Amino acid sequence: MLGATIFIPLLFAVCFYAWLRGGGDERLVAATCLAGTAATLLVVSPLRQRYSGVEGGLMLVDLAVLAGFVTVALRSKRFWPLWVAGLQLTTSLGHILKGVDQDLLPRAYGAALQFWSYPILIILAAGTFRTHRRLKQSAA
Repeated sequence: MLGATIFIPLLFAVCFYAWLRGGGDERLVAATCLAGTAATLLVVSPLRQRYSGVEGGLMLVDLAVLAGFVTVALRSKRFWPLWVAGLQLTTSLGHILKGVDQDLLPRAYGAALQFWSYPILIILAAGTFRTHRRLKQSAA
């Protein structure tokens, strides 16, 4: 499972960086990412039947994560949380697509749910970098 081999260390590295160098927005998004990943691991279907139908547990987790990201985006004065919320919305729409078309291939459904996780982490890292740089410059 190459995806988890790359994603989990990247998740921990970016979230640790956000916790050390970021502000409130970065920490909330990092905590949401960690909680969402942990919840996903708890509710995901067994491998044999994974993504063969609408994943109800995953849909609830994705919607909760979306609510968290939208909350941060609405409170924030920064632009990057809007991107994170938008990408999570795209992920959440994957569940609707599977509900509309039950013949959607399980691999395509799974890819639609997982793909945007990587750009979300990259945006979080960039937002953390920019926040840290901005705070450092204002202190100088």
